[in-house]
Amino acid sequence: MSAPLLEVENLSVRFATPKGDIDAVRSISFQLGRERLGIVGESGSGKSVTAKAILGLVRAPGKVHADTLRFDGIDLLHQNERALRDIRGQRISMVMQDPKFSLNPVMKVGKQISEAIQAHGRIPSKVAIQKSIDMLNAVRIRDPEHVYHSYPHEVSGGMGQRIMLATMLATNPDLLIADEPTSALDVTVQTQVLAILDDLVSERGMGLIFVSHDLNLVASFCDRVLVMYAGRIVESCSASELRQAKHPYTIGLLDSLPRIDQQRTTLPTLQRDPAWLT
Repeated sequence: MSAPLLEVENLSVRFATPKGDIDAVRSISFQLGRERLGIVGESGSGKSVTAKAILGLVRAPGKVHADTLRFDGIDLLHQNERALRDIRGQRISMVMQDPKFSLNPVMKVGKQISEAIQAHGRIPSKVAIQKSIDMLNAVRIRDPEHVYHSYPHEVSGGMGQRIMLATMLATNPDLLIADEPTSALDVTVQTQVLAILDDLVSERGMGLIFVSHDLNLVASFCDRVLVMYAGRIVESCSASELRQAKHPYTIGLLDSLPRIDQQRTTLPTLQRDPAWLT
């Protein structure tokens, strides 16, 4: 059996505030192979903070503690900032939620992709340009040469998300973290983006952490699912078994989903138990 790509043991993230410390992530542990791992939960449950802690992107007043935070045998906790910069973007990439806030509005799309490629190696400009166009083609953008010379405001939201995928995948990372990559997209474009992710993960043998609010989406797309509540992992299961969840929080989330095959006058509300925090 091969060693896991990512090992996380007792990861905690705490933020100091004038009103006291806030525990955003509370002693969570999991492993990731070259598979698709979904992380679901409400806003504020700690999903995105977990992703940023893995990448070393939690800044003061946040403090990260873990017994183990290891990527492909590398101890991420004891790397200096320069070493982490070499890992970020090259071996671990992260696609943010909204491309409008990730793409530089005054820089052409192709220049941004080429810049990401050249940031991690001495690559001639002509080679970087061609690789950028190849990546735009890989994420199924029509007329990639034209899009290469476009500004972000000249492309649609769905195309912007695919451009971000092209940028993050251009360095052939081993791990891709996708934070709500389809939340702002319509259903048709969402399906296209997921198909692209599925193909690229399968073809390149990457690991994928897929952060989402959409339980149905994660159940159909991922291999395994972690359910987070108030900074804790309250349930871990295979995606195919999500509908048979045991924890009351997961059951409550599933019950709150509208369904076209059921007549409901009102959706049930989630009854929270303080014991879930212990």
